[in-house]
Amino acid sequence: MLQKLSTFAGIQGPVVTIVMDGYGLPRSEAGSAIAAARKPTLNRLFANYPNIRLQAHGTAVGMPSDDDMGNSEVGHNAIGAGQVYSQGAALVAGAIASGAIWQGQAWREIVAGAKVGRGVIHFIGLFSDGNVHSHIDHLKAMVVQAKAEGVPTVRIHALLDGRDVPETSALDYVVPFEAFLAELSTGGFDARIASGGGRQYITMDRYDANWPMVDKGWQTHVLGVGRQFANATEAVNGLRATHPGTIDQDLPEFVIADNGKAIGTVEDGDSVVFFNFRGDRAIEISRTFEEATFDKFDRVRTPQVTYAGMLQYDGDLKLPARFLVAPPVIRNTMGELFSQSGIAQFACSETQKFGHVTYFWNGNRSGKFAGETWQEVPSDVVPFEQRPWMKAAEIADAMIAALQSGQYRTLRCNFANGDMVGHTGNFRAATMAIEAVDLALTRLLAAVDAAGGVALITADHGNADEMYELDKKTKEPAQNPDGSFKAKTAHTLNPVPLILYDNVSGGKLGLKQTERGGLSNIAAITANLLGFEKHEAWDDSLLEIR
Repeated sequence: MLQKLSTFAGIQGPVVTIVMDGYGLPRSEAGSAIAAARKPTLNRLFANYPNIRLQAHGTAVGMPSDDDMGNSEVGHNAIGAGQVYSQGAALVAGAIASGAIWQGQAWREIVAGAKVGRGVIHFIGLFSDGNVHSHIDHLKAMVVQAKAEGVPTVRIHALLDGRDVPETSALDYVVPFEAFLAELSTGGFDARIASGGGRQYITMDRYDANWPMVDKGWQTHVLGVGRQFANATEAVNGLRATHPGTIDQDLPEFVIADNGKAIGTVEDGDSVVFFNFRGDRAIEISRTFEEATFDKFDRVRTPQVTYAGMLQYDGDLKLPARFLVAPPVIRNTMGELFSQSGIAQFACSETQKFGHVTYFWNGNRSGKFAGETWQEVPSDVVPFEQRPWMKAAEIADAMIAALQSGQYRTLRCNFANGDMVGHTGNFRAATMAIEAVDLALTRLLAAVDAAGGVALITADHGNADEMYELDKKTKEPAQNPDGSFKAKTAHTLNPVPLILYDNVSGGKLGLKQTERGGLSNIAAITANLLGFEKHEAWDDSLLEIR
């Protein structure tokens, strides 16, 4: 339970935290949808209200180095936890470097299961070095270790990225990896890429938004159904030829076959590792492998395999049951401590980010704490560039209704637009996405004023702030041979804003200017605004009380 502040009674009205997903602060206006967007409300906020920059990438959110971009999961973990935990990428890299992963029971069971079965380990996951969901170096290490431990056959099911890495970079990974596998395939060891497809086309759905994606992935990886090619390099080239202009994440499924027969179907007695370390897009395929009673689609057949995830993707659901590296145990979150302190809480977003303001905010915990109310606005199941406004208006409606109810002391929401539309690489759509958020803020902040509250407006990482790849020398947008700009679909390393929207304190509240602030400082600020001391484990508050 949190202790009351002795120097400040807190705001009488509610404290609202608004996360503008993907809203980084651009270093240059060139290629920035945020700079290009018409956003009168945000412009007014930056001009007239206390605001600072927060770090939202690298070590500030638990990633291995400051060269690593942040993401929505680690960002919401940091906001909700009030402190920084080592995250999936760092945990896995450390376990591989120390060798602890090979000594763990899960890896031993994967190897043993393969050996008593057909002698096959399948590795399924995102095939890049984006270090957001996975890292190809982790996959390489596991393939090498499998050979060292006498497993005769390895099959890779490669989900093409083009989102956390350049949008048409698949061959930069496929070509050298196939050469690596060919060199390794000696002495009776046989390792090959067996299937794949774009990460937004098959397998990696999240939040139950599009189970047909997972169905397509199951058919591809497990059943071996799909357009056949001789190797993955040929597959990428062939799919690009028949789907011109399609970026990697949206490429259809492919199957590698010899003489018309798929080389990597999953059969009884095989072992399967899903090697993503991030959980949101790993949960549904894990359920498909593990659930005895399953009704999302017809699996046709369910091979009896030894299955493991890189991490446990949902601790409450114990999913998957077997995992190679233990995830961080996150304690003393805002949600937990506010609940213990009798503070009623409201959380809202649309499907694409609903898990972020609930599960990730609460430290990777699926269930609600006492006194929490959650509201999910169903997302549209269409390409986001076609409806860049997404559900910003509906989220604002829900937040306004919750504020008007007077039931909640603290409320939180996430506007997904800047991130989800930013990932499409469509500059015009991204500017419209930011404009939609600005419009929603206009209405929402009026309701905050009417309730006598304050708002903290921030972001979890950047994305729409850099929509084009920048030339390393000129810092101007890089161009393709045809003169078009090279779209950037990945997150950025830019800081994010924190704005204190306060029309009730009479200028008594401000934010401390610092170069060291991060997302993990927000919890202590929120507690102070509610009239409480920060928890001893939390990072310092940056609230100034004059």
